[in-house]
Amino acid sequence: MKPTVDLSLMLVTDPAMTRARGLAETVRAAVAGGVTIVQLRDKDADDAALAATAAELMVVLAPFGVPLIVNDRPAVARAAAAQGAHVGQDDGDPAAARRLLGRDALIGLSVTRAGEIARVDAAVVDYAGLGPVFATATKADAAPALGLVATADIARRLPLPFIAIGGITADNAGDAIRAGAAGVAVVSAICAADDPAEAARTIRAAIEAAR
Repeated sequence: MKPTVDLSLMLVTDPAMTRARGLAETVRAAVAGGVTIVQLRDKDADDAALAATAAELMVVLAPFGVPLIVNDRPAVARAAAAQGAHVGQDDGDPAAARRLLGRDALIGLSVTRAGEIARVDAAVVDYAGLGPVFATATKADAAPALGLVATADIARRLPLPFIAIGGITADNAGDAIRAGAAGVAVVSAICAADDPAEAARTIRAAIEAAR
């Protein structure tokens, strides 16, 4: 049976932002502060290196019971026994990821505009990553920001829960929740923070206040 997953606050890792502190320590602190799911994203690492990092994070996350998913590379998720994978519209096939990882895996799919809603198959995908909701400099090839009105409109038509991503901070996380998000995904607001635990705690409080 697929475990219940709390989508409230996803940390999406950034290797450049966590290099000084260390990825494992950043993740450990963020989870202690309230992160409920971690997505390992590193576009530049090869599969072997990414699998090694995923295995390290699995050890960090195990005591917290927080799941790890791997961005774009389901084969790496399988090699590291991670709980799932997240794929972009042009970066992979959710159905192939489901076949590879099995029925109990968590599969996420990016959605950047209303025209992609038809590609979301609720029989295959567990959640959508919707955004960027706000303007972001974290992802160089990010689509134009949707804004809250378009986000709420897409939310009403999505057949499954979504996590809002893109420019999310403690100041606007509550707005994303009120627009229909089940949770938010954060990169720089936690990875680049002086105190990742406190940053996560503040964002999580904004989420809960908006519910």
